[in-house]
Amino acid sequence: MNKTELVEKIAANAGLSKNDAKKALDATVSAIKDALIAGDKIAIVGFGTFSVNERPAREGINPATKEKITIAAKKVAKFKAGAELADALN
Repeated sequence: MNKTELVEKIAANAGLSKNDAKKALDATVSAIKDALIAGDKIAIVGFGTFSVNERPAREGINPATKEKITIAAKKVAKFKAGAELADALN
């Protein structure tokens, strides 16, 4: 499902226009992104939790040259499904 299909589904389920559903989705994604940038954790009961994990620097190998390289440390977004979502999938 892409963003357009998700907006259509939100509009149909919530009784909103597609334009209002797109604005709501964009605002939600923006709020989640801003919270993650600030280092906050977002927990949506019944759905899951978004958080930021830090990956330490590590050594890797360039597959083309077999040369050892250092992979820089970085922050990554993490999502852990809530119990309700996990149960619905199984």
